[in-house]
Amino acid sequence: MYYATGRRKESTARVYLKPGKGEIIINEKPLDEYFKMREVYRIKVRKPLEVLGLNNKYRAECYVKGGGTTGQAEAIGLGIARCLANISEEYKKILRKYDLLTRDPREVERKHYNKHKARKAHQWHKR
Repeated sequence: MYYATGRRKESTARVYLKPGKGEIIINEKPLDEYFKMREVYRIKVRKPLEVLGLNNKYRAECYVKGGGTTGQAEAIGLGIARCLANISEEYKKILRKYDLLTRDPREVERKHYNKHKARKAHQWHKR
């Protein structure tokens, strides 16, 4: 069994990868049930396995918390990619080529004083 952590925005995913038939379980639910709202999230989670052609060789158990659906999907994808990189140096090269091992460093900017949000200023008026 292989273990890795993936993070994105405020989300953290713990991923356990073991030999199996290609099922991906997230917080005790199947992938299609957990991310049923948009196909894009399911694609992001499966991408590391598809790039290597290992769709039906491993079972991924993921526990994710924090953030929203986009952050969670990308955190799980990064966790799966890191697990696969631990398996083989050859896998690591391929995943690196597809930019799947890079953690996206973008975070939400904090709200600043005298502003509506981080950058949105109050509406200017002449009189």
